[in-house]
Amino acid sequence: MIDIGRIGIWQGVLDGHPAAAVRDVVAELDEMGWPCLWIPETVSRDPFVSASVMLDATSSMKVATGIASIWARDPMTTANANITLNEAHDGRFLLGLGVSHHTLTEWVRKHDYSKPLSTMRTYLERMDESMYRGPQPAEAPNRVLAALGPKMLELSATHADGCHPYFVPVEHTAIARAAVGPDKLVATEQMVVLETDPSVAREIARQHMKIYLDLPNYANNLMRLGYTESEISNADDRVVDAIVVWGDLDTVAARVRDHHDAGADHVCVQVLSADPRAIPMDGWSDLHDALT
Repeated sequence: MIDIGRIGIWQGVLDGHPAAAVRDVVAELDEMGWPCLWIPETVSRDPFVSASVMLDATSSMKVATGIASIWARDPMTTANANITLNEAHDGRFLLGLGVSHHTLTEWVRKHDYSKPLSTMRTYLERMDESMYRGPQPAEAPNRVLAALGPKMLELSATHADGCHPYFVPVEHTAIARAAVGPDKLVATEQMVVLETDPSVAREIARQHMKIYLDLPNYANNLMRLGYTESEISNADDRVVDAIVVWGDLDTVAARVRDHHDAGADHVCVQVLSADPRAIPMDGWSDLHDALT
């Protein structure tokens, strides 16, 4: 299994900045000692191209997709990209795959989202059957699945090397660990606001949470955990505080420990800022010192 460390960074902000700036940022993160950087796929950069750029600019940090959409490329292309990146970069790439959401899948990509679970299962099986005749990496590449509900978590255990839960409270981490078993990777994302004023912190959190609370996958997962439809639609404090840890560095470190105690192998922190385009380098630096 690839070693991505106990902590990492999850971010999407770099997609909005020139590639030259991205190279400089990831080189600095590598020098800081961050073990792993997670990157998304939405309607911006191709995550495999971005991963290659970032891996070229670093020497030890791993890069993981959180997540690459199965609707964006066929199974053989994804399988071969995973092999290629790992062979080229000494096994420093982790493939995270997901079914995304109906908005991006049906409205943007024009695919049928009616059976995401069975589509994912078939996709993984076809990845495993794919032909590849190029050089192989020293170790077989790994893959994890974006998983929230019980069936996708089960698939993470049977057809992958673990799961990458996103936008979840600590109680979900315990559920994920129980579902995938003791030997699979649980890599949980945790949103962070480094602000001690409650009203300011929660406003920043709500600004970033809105798009997710409107997506059925995330809303349904929170309802399974006991949060009400009203709490979710109104982004009540209880929901905000469960999803986003805000406060000082000690408070953030305590939440990360809670995820580890609940069964996470790895927690990737996503620093939220009042300016969604700002690169939070100071926050990443402070968090590295606090979490290691």
